Amino acid sequence: MADTEEDAAPSGEQQQGGQCASSPAGPEDSQPAAGRAEAAEVPARRSRFEGLSVDSSLQQFKKRKFFVLRPGTLNQAIKDIEALVNKEVDGSIHSVWLMSEVDHWNNEKERLVLLTDSSLLVFKYDFIMFNCEQIQRIPLNFIDRISHGTFSFPKHSLLQREGEGVRVFWDRLREPSFTSKWNPFATDFPFITFTAHPVSNINESFAALSNLHNFREQLKDAAQKVHIMKPVPGKANGVLVLNQQIHIEAYVGAMSFLGNQNKLGYCMARGNVGF
Repeated sequence: MADTEEDAAPSGEQQQGGQCASSPAGPEDSQPAAGRAEAAEVPARRSRFEGLSVDSSLQQFKKRKFFVLRPGTLNQAIKDIEALVNKEVDGSIHSVWLMSEVDHWNNEKERLVLLTDSSLLVFKYDFIMFNCEQIQRIPLNFIDRISHGTFSFPKHSLLQREGEGVRVFWDRLREPSFTSKWNPFATDFPFITFTAHPVSNINESFAALSNLHNFREQLKDAAQKVHIMKPVPGKANGVLVLNQQIHIEAYVGAMSFLGNQNKLGYCMARGNVGF
């Protein structure tokens, strides 16, 4: 309603100024001050839209299609996954994170992550149906290494990925098998890789939920504490933190390219149907 009134007022003033100009009683330069002021304001009012970027507006529109941004959705999701925590095994909850998991084929997948007294819990949650579809539990006293940095790919790979990530290892003595590396559905890797969620720059709240630095520091401190309290026999205690590139051994990745471009790993509104 405010915009309508603003547009209506100049219209009336301009019409009145036009009548005064056509009257023989006054010369053209005798136009009322209000009319001249309004004429000066028109370019200023238009200039407010000149700084808008079409690309940034499009990106904001796309991000609003994530179901996690719908009012009340994230709060309900956190409530649902907190109810799934096993107090006897996991202990108390320390923090909640909204992340994107990047698998060994460079596919992005939306994830909720809980850090508790004894565990790192990774949830695959359906923000459309409000349902937890999968839980991955990683004991903190098994975590032996955390690496963080930019992503890298093999020399002749056609893939690329911007930004930084955090990779958590829990069995440095076990290397993924050849079969697992070439199986896009393999889940037996002794590490997991996270990066910031696409909506992390929407506002400060979501930025905090996807803050990789804070997540890494809290995970390191929690794991160090559990290593002292519950050491694993035959396993070196402590967590090694490395600042190095996170390597993804994928070459062509047509599936990941199409999936990531269309955000198939996220709960989003897609036309008239949500997937």
